[in-house]
Formats: sequence, structure tokens, C-alpha cells
Amino acid sequence: MFPRALLAVLTALFLAACATPGADTPRAVPATAACHPAPEASRPQLIVGYGSLMEDASRERTSPRAGPAHPVEVEGFRRGWFARGSPVGFSTTYLGVVEDPHGRLNAVAYSVDAAELAATDAREASYCRARVPPAALAPREPGFAFPADAEAWIYVGTPESIAPPDARFPIVQSYVDVFLSGCLEQEERHGIPGFADECVATTSDWSASWVNDRIFPRRPFVHQPRAHRIDALLAARLGALFSGIRIEGGS
Repeated sequence: MFPRALLAVLTALFLAACATPGADTPRAVPATAACHPAPEASRPQLIVGYGSLMEDASRERTSPRAGPAHPVEVEGFRRGWFARGSPVGFSTTYLGVVEDPHGRLNAVAYSVDAAELAATDAREASYCRARVPPAALAPREPGFAFPADAEAWIYVGTPESIAPPDARFPIVQSYVDVFLSGCLEQEERHGIPGFADECVATTSDWSASWVNDRIFPRRPFVHQPRAHRIDALLAARLGALFSGIRIEGGS
């Protein structure tokens, strides 16, 4: 056992080191209260998903009991490829959103309980959870409405993590596939023509720093059943940018 005085000194030194950002610090960890505000326990809770949370299988890994996802339009936020991942090992640039008075995107919203909200906070640990004003959230299903007293949340990028894709932090096709697969699920399920194309159109910062990391890239349907439709969407909207992406590990 350490003497109590020595243990106190070591603890103080450890805390001081954690509080001092260095060159290898991936990003500051926002204060919990500011980054993940406490929800009002008496109100229904909604999460607005705009990236991987749009896909059923991806979302259900974190929130298996969450309510069904409903297609929505969100005003006041802009989606783009600017949420930089950890600098440790191979990394990528993910989708993020930032507040923008002129921004608009399509997404999904779904009900969660307190435990699922906490689990999603843990999943999206490099983002902060921000409130979406009720007037900024519009269902895309005719006749559908969320509870009038619901609190809606969206995960926004932190200032220190926002940067465009580059060779060290590229866009990766496997993440694009999850995103657009979720968009296609909503388009097919609710009969909303062009919903998936709108996902591409309302996403900024598409970049030539983009690698194809699909498994079996010559037979992509083996790994991603919607590969042909996803590629057709990207080719139609992004043209030469999409045709120039390289196979991961290639030249």
C-alpha cells in the first residue's frame, strides 16, 4: 500500500498532467454539464440522427429499444464532413453538424429513454449534445407529429475537432455507406422520392481526400447490398469527385 501522503501527491501530479494539453492530446474533453445538458425527466426525449444514426442496424446497436426513426427536416444546422476522428492509429473524418442560421438538412428523429440517451452520449463522445428548438424540427410524414412537450437533441461538433478531410483524415466509403444506407431506408420505408439524394445535397465538404475501404470492392454488393444505388447517387450528384476516389491502400 502507498503511504497516504505519497498517494495524494501522485494523484495531484496525475490530475495536473491531464489538465495540461500537450502536442499529443487529441482534443479537449468538454465539461459534461455544458456538453451533455441534463434532460428534463418529465419530458419525452428525442434524438435527431443525421449520420450513422440514420441506419437502423447502426442505431439499434446503441438504442435497441428506441422508438422507430421518423424522417425529418431540421433548420438551423449544417451537416458536413468536418468531424475529425482521433489522431491515434488510422483515422477518418466523420459527419458533423454545426449551428448555422441558414442551414438545413434531412435526418431522422426517434424517441429514447434516459438510459438510451446516456448510451448515445457515450457513443458520440467526441460531440456535444445540443437542443433543437421545436420550431426547427419538421416531420416528413404526412399527419405525423412528435409530442408537443418533447425535448429534441442533436450531436454537434466541438470547435477543436472541426477540420476538413485530408490525406491523414479522409472520408471513408464504409462510413458513407452506413449514412446513405440509412437515407435509402427512409426513402423506401416512407415513400419519399429523392430523400437519399437530399442527404448528399445537404452535406457539405465532400472532398477528394476520400478512400474506398469497402470489403470486396470488385463485388461490393457482397458487403453492402445497396452499393449500386449508393454509388449511383454519389456519381450523379458529385460526378468527377466521386469517380476519382481510390481503393484503400492503392495509388
